[in-house]
Amino acid sequence: MSVGGASSAGRHRGNQGMTRRCANRQKDEARVKKGLILAIETSCDETAAAVVRDGTEVLSNVVSSQMDIHERFGGVVPEVASRKHVETITRIVEEALERANVRLGDLSAVAVTQGPGLVGSLLVGVVAAKALALSARLPLIGVHHIAGHIYANRLAGPLAYPLMALVVSGGHTELVLVERPGVFRVVGNTRDDAVGEAYDKVARALGLPYPGGPHVDRLAAEADGEIVLPRAWLEHDTFDFSFSGLKSAVLHVLNQAAMRGETVETAHLARGFQESVIDVLVTKAIRAAREFDARQLILAGGVAANRGLRAALAKACEEAGIPLSIPPFDYCTDNAAMIAAAAFLKWDAGEFTPLSMKAEPLMSLEDWSVGAASRPASP
Repeated sequence: MSVGGASSAGRHRGNQGMTRRCANRQKDEARVKKGLILAIETSCDETAAAVVRDGTEVLSNVVSSQMDIHERFGGVVPEVASRKHVETITRIVEEALERANVRLGDLSAVAVTQGPGLVGSLLVGVVAAKALALSARLPLIGVHHIAGHIYANRLAGPLAYPLMALVVSGGHTELVLVERPGVFRVVGNTRDDAVGEAYDKVARALGLPYPGGPHVDRLAAEADGEIVLPRAWLEHDTFDFSFSGLKSAVLHVLNQAAMRGETVETAHLARGFQESVIDVLVTKAIRAAREFDARQLILAGGVAANRGLRAALAKACEEAGIPLSIPPFDYCTDNAAMIAAAAFLKWDAGEFTPLSMKAEPLMSLEDWSVGAASRPASP
């Protein structure tokens, strides 16, 4: 009897184990279907984490800025930035999960900015994401930072392909053709300074605080006059940009005035600089959208928060009959929700990143494209 009883108990325990395994498997399948992604962004001086469902529904988006720390130096100090990331990353991730009311076990994947960016800052996020993915047995997705900026627009509404993206930030100025979801082709690039970098340098010359973009934008809007500056159009058929000459033109105006003992109206010079930048950016973006038959033009990157640029691009697109998408201000500057939005493209395609992933400060956007790994190399 005891033997029979033991066998019955054993079968009962076995059935319980099988039931638990089935329940866990069903839970795993349901979890995967949700597309719930925790993303981490530490490419520069913001420590950010977000939880986003299906690449569009933001459940939480937490950003810790280091702006007040780097302001005294007039720019980001890489070593300081990476140390601050180490100090805050755990707290920011915990807060993102808490605000979203989810646990690690509820997630479908962990995403992180793999590049480009400051290598020390990137490493902090990459190591944190690897640890989370490994401990929770979740897929890992390395994300291109610029893909994140572009897909920040997906958080505002649907996208129409093919689309042309004007990417404007502190380190990038590009025109990117997005032929279909997650497939990128860079058709124009800056040959020297990125537009955000030019804004910071001009702001410094004008005696304005760091970061310079918002201050130049404000002065330009308030100005009742303009010091006209040159436009760098380059070759007639190129979509490339150049802003180093414009920066030099601003310095020339200031130096000439100083030599003559005259005072330059700062607001007028700020307006002249901004008008030159906007004229070139908008004209080339509209021309590229037309040439590549884009169904939509989108603005992306930190400089997308520039009110003068937003207004000028909206007016030009309306006149050209080209639909325009601009992300909300919260999604223009570096954040993790945009990284999750881009990561969803890879998750949906089943393209995950191995735990051997390294931070790539010079990562290629085109090589990151969905399906790029399976496409044959160009001859």
